[in-house]
Amino acid sequence: MSRENFWFFHPFRVRYSEIDGQGVVFNAHYLTYFDTTITEYFRALGFDQYADAQASGIDFHVVRSVIEYKAPVRFDWELDVGARVARIGNSSLTFELAIFLKDGTDALITGEIVWVYTNQETHRPVAIPPSMRALIATRERHLPA
Repeated sequence: MSRENFWFFHPFRVRYSEIDGQGVVFNAHYLTYFDTTITEYFRALGFDQYADAQASGIDFHVVRSVIEYKAPVRFDWELDVGARVARIGNSSLTFELAIFLKDGTDALITGEIVWVYTNQETHRPVAIPPSMRALIATRERHLPA
């Protein structure tokens, strides 16, 4: 996966508290990087996910997360984390993510996160509304509106 696959990036700098005894980012922190980047992705689209969930009672649940480690990431490195919606199902969003050195071209870490849009009272899936599909499609040209 290359940098050209993404329109959105969020910057990070690896903190000392994020590395393990081997001197590389501890594996659980990559999910935090991904989660933060997805939040910022929606902010860049002008969608306030938190406010929408509070108003509607519908929010996303993570149902799948995959991380592939291609190279170690070390303390104090400046990173760009790319995010894109690769697929929209009836009630799900599939995100592709990748971590690059700042201005680097090759992904050090790649990932996939799948969310399901869910009624928070019943915890049952609900359809992703056309307005959200259209908003995502404004930037993800490979997806139908």
